[in-house]
Amino acid sequence: MSLQRYAEYKDSGVEWLGDVPAHWSMKRLRFVAALNPSKSEIASHDRMTEVSFLPMEAIGDDGILTLDRSRPIADVETGYTYFREGDVTIAKITPCFENGKGAVMRGLLSGVGFGTTELIVARPNVTETTSDYLHWLFISQPFRKLGEATMYGAGGQKRVPDEFVRNFTLAFPDVQEQKVISDFLDHETAKLDALISEQLQLIALLKEKRQAVISHAVTKGLNPDAPMKDSGIEWLGQIPAHWRMKRLKNISPFITVGVVVNPSDYVADDGLPFIYGGDISEGRIDTQSCRRITASDSERNGKTKLDVGDLLTVRVGAPGVTAVVTEECAGGNCASVMLSRKGSFDSEWLCYSMNSRMVRYQVEVVQYGAAQEQFNISHAVNFWIATPPKSEQKKIASLLRNTTMAIDRLSEDAQKAIALLQERRTSLISAAVTGKIDVRKAA
Repeated sequence: MSLQRYAEYKDSGVEWLGDVPAHWSMKRLRFVAALNPSKSEIASHDRMTEVSFLPMEAIGDDGILTLDRSRPIADVETGYTYFREGDVTIAKITPCFENGKGAVMRGLLSGVGFGTTELIVARPNVTETTSDYLHWLFISQPFRKLGEATMYGAGGQKRVPDEFVRNFTLAFPDVQEQKVISDFLDHETAKLDALISEQLQLIALLKEKRQAVISHAVTKGLNPDAPMKDSGIEWLGQIPAHWRMKRLKNISPFITVGVVVNPSDYVADDGLPFIYGGDISEGRIDTQSCRRITASDSERNGKTKLDVGDLLTVRVGAPGVTAVVTEECAGGNCASVMLSRKGSFDSEWLCYSMNSRMVRYQVEVVQYGAAQEQFNISHAVNFWIATPPKSEQKKIASLLRNTTMAIDRLSEDAQKAIALLQERRTSLISAAVTGKIDVRKAA
C-alpha cells in the first residue's frame, strides 16, 4: 500500500518528531488526558460490588484483556491501581513497557476495574482525544523508545516515570481525524496480524512434521518393507526385526553430569567453551555467547572435558534436548548437563534418537520440579532406545540431516516473514500517529 504525505507540514519544535501536518496541534499528554484518576469517584459504590481484577498477566502485549477474574471493591481498593471503562493503561515496568503491554479497558464488570500497581492509567478528555488513539500512541515505537530512555531503577525493576507520560509532547489531529486514523490502523494491523498468524501456524506445522519424521525414522527405520517385531515396550510398539532395544547405558560407554559443584568458580573471561543447558538446542550448541573456561581448569575437570562426538543433554529447564559436541567445543567443558561419551555408535543418530518422542516420552515420565523441570542421571541411563546396526544408524542420520535442514530452512523463511510483517506493523503505527502519512483517503 502506497500512502501519501499530508499536503502541508510545519516544524513541530520537537527534535525527534520533526515536521508535522500543518493543521495538527502540539500538546502535552496531560492536556489531552487525565493520569491516574482518583478512586474517590467510586466512593458511593457498595463496597461488596464485584469489579474486574486484572493482574499483569491478564493484560496482553496485543491489547487483549483476560476478564475472567473479579473481586469485591472492598478487597482491592487498597494496594491496587484503579481504572474504569474506557480508560487506557500502559505497563510502566520493564520489560512490559518496552513490549507495548497495555490496553483500552473495555468490558469491565460494573464498569470498574482494579489491577497491578505497575500500570499507568490515562483517561482521555473526550474533546481532545479518544481511547483508541491514545492506545495506538502508547504502543507506537517513538513513545516506547523515548520512555525507555527515561526509566529509573535497576535491572528488572526499572520503571517509566509518570512524569514522562504526563509531559510527553506530540502533535494531535482533531478527534474526528483521530477516529479515522484509529479505524485505519485497526483494519491494516488486523490484516498484518492475520498474515503473522498464518506464518506462526506454518512454523507449528513444520515443527510437528520435523518431530514426526525424526521419530518415525529412529523407531521404524527407512525401509517400509522391513520385517517388524514387537519391541517389548507397550508405548513404542513394533521395531524392525533386526534392531535391538538397548538402554542408554549400554550404548554410551560413560554417562555423567557436567560440573555441578560451584561451576561459576571456573567461568573465565576468555578460553574454551563452557557449556550450560541454556546453550543447547536441538542438534546445536551455541559457542558464540556461551561462558568460557581456561584450558587448565577444563583439564582439571577432565571427567567432563568435551570431545568431538560426545553428546550433551539438557537436564534442567528443557530436559531431554540434546546436541552433539563439535570441533568448536572440543577441549572445553560443561556444567549441570548430562554428558554421554561417544562410542561404537553414530553420534548424530543417537542425537536424533534423544530428541525424538521415543526418548522425550521417557524424560516426561521421570522429570520433576514445578518451577524448573529436570531429571536425574540415574533415570536417564535406563532410557530405552531402539538400536539399528551402525551402518544403518549412519543412513538414518544422513537422511534426517537432509530432511530436517530442508524443514528448518522453511521455518527460517517463515520467521523472516514474521519479522518483516512485524516491522511493517510497527512502522505503520508510528507513521500514522506522528503524521508522516495521510491515511484519510485509504481509510
